Amino acid sequence: MKKTVNIIGSGFSSLAASCYLAKSGYNVTIYEKNKTIGGRARQLKKDGFTFDIGPTWYWMPDVFERFFLDFNKNPSDYYALEKLNPAYSVYFGKDDFITIEDTLEKIVIAFEKEESGSSKKLNKFIKDAKDNYDVAIKDLVYNPGISPLELITPTTIKKINQFFSTIKRDVRKEFKNERLIKILEFPVLFLGAKPSDTPSFYSFMNYADFGLGTFHPKKGMYQVILAMGNLAKELGVVIKTNTPIDKIIVKNDEAKGIVSNGKTYFSDIIVSGADYHHTETLLDKPYRQYSEKYWSNKTFAPSSLLFYIGFNKKLKHVNHHTLFFDVDFDTHAKAIYDTPKWPENPLFYASFPSTTDSSCAPEGKEAGIFLIPLAPGIEDTQELRDKYFEKIISRFENLTSQNVKKNIIFKESFCINDFINDYNSYKGNAYGMANTLLQTAFLRPKLKSKKVKKLFFTGQLTVPGPGVPPSLISGKLVANLVKKYYS
Repeated sequence: MKKTVNIIGSGFSSLAASCYLAKSGYNVTIYEKNKTIGGRARQLKKDGFTFDIGPTWYWMPDVFERFFLDFNKNPSDYYALEKLNPAYSVYFGKDDFITIEDTLEKIVIAFEKEESGSSKKLNKFIKDAKDNYDVAIKDLVYNPGISPLELITPTTIKKINQFFSTIKRDVRKEFKNERLIKILEFPVLFLGAKPSDTPSFYSFMNYADFGLGTFHPKKGMYQVILAMGNLAKELGVVIKTNTPIDKIIVKNDEAKGIVSNGKTYFSDIIVSGADYHHTETLLDKPYRQYSEKYWSNKTFAPSSLLFYIGFNKKLKHVNHHTLFFDVDFDTHAKAIYDTPKWPENPLFYASFPSTTDSSCAPEGKEAGIFLIPLAPGIEDTQELRDKYFEKIISRFENLTSQNVKKNIIFKESFCINDFINDYNSYKGNAYGMANTLLQTAFLRPKLKSKKVKKLFFTGQLTVPGPGVPPSLISGKLVANLVKKYYS
């Protein structure tokens, strides 16, 4: 008789795990608390506009290809992918920006214009970053984080110094132009920590940026979720929405089932892709692996204040992805990591998917997503949201030399309280736990419970870490552990 698996949550990692387990012959059911699948990667539709609520960057296309290839499929079987050119632009002041195009050759030219001699340095930096990418993404991240020995290979031993230096130190050793430094430090923000706290080895994110490029799935990132959901169903996975989990049942130190809306659903295995901290609160205290002190001492990736805006006209001087680095990064970073508070002058990011994808907004209109990184766990009120929207939209108007406030049809916001309410996110974090040196690989929360047999975890608070591609990988890793448990 087939073993049964109940999976909590339907984000990228849960959907990936469900596909691998179903392919291996398990009866799999996903339980999602919200009315649609996707976890943080949901979608907002309003008045003809379409927004990705969560992730908007499609990086590391090879990881997605590898996932679908495991099922003899290709991403193109489910969604159309377009490489963006430009990939993004970065504003440093009024009408003052650098555009990052779609090939390294073009980016090298842009760097040389900014800093004489930087093109040679950039080529070497990206070559080294590619070496790290080949080691990390093609090998290391597919280890389950059980033992430190997973990190020890003939290649990594040669790179040992890169785990004790930082991205910030390495970048500033080679480049002197502050604008170029900010661009090179930007990709590691996806890992959830400051460049000064991120090991040099993670320069592979720079290769993902400059070497592989930035892509856009037509109709948005949610198409990837729909693709994975359809693949899961093709493999026999049952998906139940509007099914929040109230408790995990444990008997004789074994996970036996889950309780939702007063009903009990028994299974042989339980995998949770929900927030790790929240999942443990579903257990009686003796069965929890990590204390509240443990979680409070960890470095979490930022939360975010997000705005989803419908404009009644096309906007000028913006690209699909546009970064606004016109204020001091270190000051903003301190407000996130060192003394958590609302930043006085925040950096922010904006995405205008309708500049390249007509399906995202009615003709002649623009869909805009604005994001301010914030410290998790700080106060979140409507008054603060309104105050910070006024801050960034005024700066946006000034930096891009256009008036847009009067062209806003509607504005929806999403912040810390929503991350908590919708995703049971610890302190309302948006991206999970940061990948610092002491929170890498085997030093992260474990995929398999140490206290409860047949209980497993997946997602961005465990191995390998935050981001969409790591979440796909996390789903594969936990599925392999489940299969190993029964082998």
